[in-house]
Amino acid sequence: MSVTLAFAIVLAAQAPSTAQQGVVSTAPRAEAVETERFREAVAYANPMPRGAPEGDYPLVAWCEALVNGHVALGETLTGADDLDRDIIRLGRLEAVDFRAALNVAEPRQTAAVRAAAAAAAAEASAKWTPLVDQDETVRSQAFGLFFGLPGRCEHAARRIRDNVTTPPATPADVGLE
Repeated sequence: MSVTLAFAIVLAAQAPSTAQQGVVSTAPRAEAVETERFREAVAYANPMPRGAPEGDYPLVAWCEALVNGHVALGETLTGADDLDRDIIRLGRLEAVDFRAALNVAEPRQTAAVRAAAAAAAAEASAKWTPLVDQDETVRSQAFGLFFGLPGRCEHAARRIRDNVTTPPATPADVGLE
């Protein structure tokens, strides 16, 4: 039996019959919700890097600025390889997600929170500024050494986008303590 035929048989066996399809629910499955709560609890329990804001809205602004700075630095590299270009592409997507969350949540923020977000973004952007004027080798090393964002960034973006006002799950809430 060919691999293609075997694959088709497996897919057919997994697909629900027409009679079973009925109404398709787009509500998140309980497993997905529990996994999200677990990941959120871990993300919020981990310590944040020095200088990272605590509030979700300023944190997302800080995360967006860090990603945008990393992308901008990567775009200065003349010797970027396929991996570098993929990291830049993924960074752009992540920054768009953060910006969309900030835009949706902005009308619900106080002037003080918006000011804190702007200050956090400026501070994060400033971290990349000294590197732009460095030679290609230093820029490439700095680009390669960026280890990414705290996991809390993606959860904070989801929380502000969806206007989640309840406290994040704790490790005890998800059975980790």
